Amino acid sequence: MKNIYFIGLLGLLLFSCNPGPKNPADQVYINGIVYTVDEANPKTEAVAVKDGLILAVGTTEEIQAFVGKNTETIDLQGKTMTPGFIESHGHLMGIGYNKLDIDLMYVKTYDELIEKVAEAATKAEPGEWITGRGWHQDKWLQMPDKTVQGFQTHEQLSAVTPNNPVYLAHASGHASFVNQKAMEMAGINPLRSENPKQEVEGGEVLRDELGNPTGVLVERASGLVSRLIPEDTPERAEKALELALQELAEKGITSFHDAGSGQKFIDMVGKFKSEGKLTSRMYIMLTGRQPELLEAWYKKGPMIDPDHMVTVRSIKLNCDGALGPWGAWLLEDYSDKPGQRGHETLPMSIVTQVSEKAIPLGFQVCAHAIGDRANREVLDRYEAVLAKFPEVTDHRFRIEHAQHLHVDDISRFGKMGVIAAIQAIHLSSDRPWAIGRLGPKRITDGAYVWQKLLASGAVISNGTDAPVEPLDPIPSFYASVSRKTLKMLPEGGYEPDQKLTRDQALNSYTLAGAFAEFEEDFKGSIEVGKAADFTVFDKNIMEIAEDEILDAKVKMTVVGGKIVYQID
Repeated sequence: MKNIYFIGLLGLLLFSCNPGPKNPADQVYINGIVYTVDEANPKTEAVAVKDGLILAVGTTEEIQAFVGKNTETIDLQGKTMTPGFIESHGHLMGIGYNKLDIDLMYVKTYDELIEKVAEAATKAEPGEWITGRGWHQDKWLQMPDKTVQGFQTHEQLSAVTPNNPVYLAHASGHASFVNQKAMEMAGINPLRSENPKQEVEGGEVLRDELGNPTGVLVERASGLVSRLIPEDTPERAEKALELALQELAEKGITSFHDAGSGQKFIDMVGKFKSEGKLTSRMYIMLTGRQPELLEAWYKKGPMIDPDHMVTVRSIKLNCDGALGPWGAWLLEDYSDKPGQRGHETLPMSIVTQVSEKAIPLGFQVCAHAIGDRANREVLDRYEAVLAKFPEVTDHRFRIEHAQHLHVDDISRFGKMGVIAAIQAIHLSSDRPWAIGRLGPKRITDGAYVWQKLLASGAVISNGTDAPVEPLDPIPSFYASVSRKTLKMLPEGGYEPDQKLTRDQALNSYTLAGAFAEFEEDFKGSIEVGKAADFTVFDKNIMEIAEDEILDAKVKMTVVGGKIVYQID
């Protein structure tokens, strides 16, 4: 008995004298399947975190050596951890406003759209604007009886909203649908009237055979109505931002590239950071639609946050439209709309002017280009500007979308070091009808050509263009590796030789996304010294059967060592 007592006392003494690890972790994540996106150590089990950075990576046994008396232990219980997913092209306030306005992303028919607007009209005060976003005529199960140029007309919409102006943005953001009252306020009249509103440079007011406006406004013509919508209150804007950040956390997004915003948004995000309410890292592109904004930033230069939370060092230029409303700028006619080649929504001289000012100041240029003509024109301008500044070797200029390329231009991405900021989910949503727009040859040669771009030496970053598509990265990851629709069709996928491998897809959503914002030394992979930004899934998206990927769910999101979302 005495011996037992003595041994117990000795053990207690030795334990109390044990100083523990010299450098204890704040948190350890153990018993997981950890994909690091680190070529030297691609797969492991556990991670230790201290002060928001990765302290150690290894087996569960190795990482438990960093457990001190105040260390929090998170048992992943076999779940899959990856570097935090980076959404490399989205519109944050659009995500938030989609939750405050009418969300039309999932409507299946024109009649369903009318029902949603009619319901909103019953709750609106006379004269109050009704706004929404997300409709896409090519995704409806059936079109209305009356159409003009492939779009619905406003008569039913106007009938259910006689007292309220209505503005409904297309899912792409490159067209809108408005009612009679909104058109009257904007002065959009029949061509036979005394004061018809004529065509807009870089856009189009769609009209029927008699010259009557149909209610569909394409590209810059949408501004005739959108500029009349009253400015939002600060309170509503902050609510939209709160809802958007919540969505990012729930979907495993730890960093977000906001594709074109103004000073008010930058200030509001800065306010959220100072108040401790910013739960995702922000990389903000200045909108090129506000020349005075760009001039102000040219004078002060990029804002690179030492805390890596809010950085402003890039400029977004919108150079053409979208494929859905026949707005993407093509080298040849649309296959289903002879005589139409889309829209140049920004004079190409502006691409040159902005790039020449940006590059010596350290600003990155990110040009939206969907059609093959737009991509070629932007690449031409980039090439000329880069030749003027040969000393700038790390410009990381980007083309946002890079969807439909002429075969002769694909190799130029790698040769010039231009990043292709793709959205794989667009293939899943658009490819079934895109072949009608472009025809089989253009689709096969240059549409969604991810492997061809990688073979050129280009970097591909991935995203969703939310709220054009849902923010959830899992469908986009699935589209990347399967090239199928979300109904898992067709068998084998569209143009299967262009599928990304799962390693390539994960890289595109993590390390490549970090590279696209000059942050690959700080985040994008699970390595010692990098940010403790993690996304945890309930299924092993790197190994499960391809068609099981869509069933995967985000279980935890970690930003800088803080758990910003967790679900049991």
